[in-house]
Amino acid sequence: MDIAELAAGVAAGQRRALARSITLVESARADHRAQALQLLQTLGQSRQALRIGLSGTPGVGKSTFIESFGLMLTGQGLRVAVLAVDPSSARSGGSILGDKTRMERLSRDPLAFIRPSPSQAQMGGVARRTREAVALCEAAGFDVVLIETVGVGQSETVVAELCDIFTLLLAPAGGDELQGVKRGIMEMADLILVNKADGDLKAAALRTCADYAGALHLLRRRPQDPPGFPKATTVSALSEDGLAGAWAEMQALAAWRRENGHWAARRADQARHWFEEEVRHGLLAALAREPALGVMQRLGANVAAGSLTPEAAAAEMLSLLGRA
Repeated sequence: MDIAELAAGVAAGQRRALARSITLVESARADHRAQALQLLQTLGQSRQALRIGLSGTPGVGKSTFIESFGLMLTGQGLRVAVLAVDPSSARSGGSILGDKTRMERLSRDPLAFIRPSPSQAQMGGVARRTREAVALCEAAGFDVVLIETVGVGQSETVVAELCDIFTLLLAPAGGDELQGVKRGIMEMADLILVNKADGDLKAAALRTCADYAGALHLLRRRPQDPPGFPKATTVSALSEDGLAGAWAEMQALAAWRRENGHWAARRADQARHWFEEEVRHGLLAALAREPALGVMQRLGANVAAGSLTPEAAAAEMLSLLGRA
């Protein structure tokens, strides 16, 4: 594979080159990994898109929202990339839901690019190489990158380390849903959108929005937020009501963070976070290879037999790694 040619294709915005590049960075093969690192280094980080993370409870209408929201953005002449992280099959590791088939209109838009990726049991609702896929979309010249996570939960806060604006999509009349949503994701969210605010559910959506707005006011305001943020508002992906207002809020927040220096600081913190994550994954991979694997198995057997405590075994393993 000619990496220079592939990088030139991505930089020129060629969809085929971008798709091949994402497939390359998602590969677990050692030779592909080396090529992926070379590709990312060649492309650099000169281009930046607005990264919007989107999470929400199952059935809230994330795919419908993304399609309507994406079509609104492409209608304004913006290039939109959607990285939809699907739950994985436990048997094959492949995607189960197939988000691309659920965004038929957006997938046909020449200004849009949709890439479903299996989470492959990765915690945090995002695939392990999603950050690299985002970087490739930015290098390809996309203006907005939408990152859809698997679902909602405490681990979903990982997506906040990928995006510039973290949006939480919720449904109206969710009963005890306010208590069900973890505080961690509430603290991370920049914008809460109560979807399906149309028809008979409109009144319920307004009440739910007021509940979440009250909950947000109880949380301490973060230094990277302007007055009024984080905030909650209503939208309808079906009737497209509120989409323009939500986009205006996102743009206002992004502009404020750029003007006040929080944008660059956030990107720097995220880069440091993913560097540390790569080191952690590398260490775990090293433990799965010989000779470390044999040592792990021997110590594990001793722990199971009761001749060694788990703490002592872990200390011995870490000391051996320190001398390696």
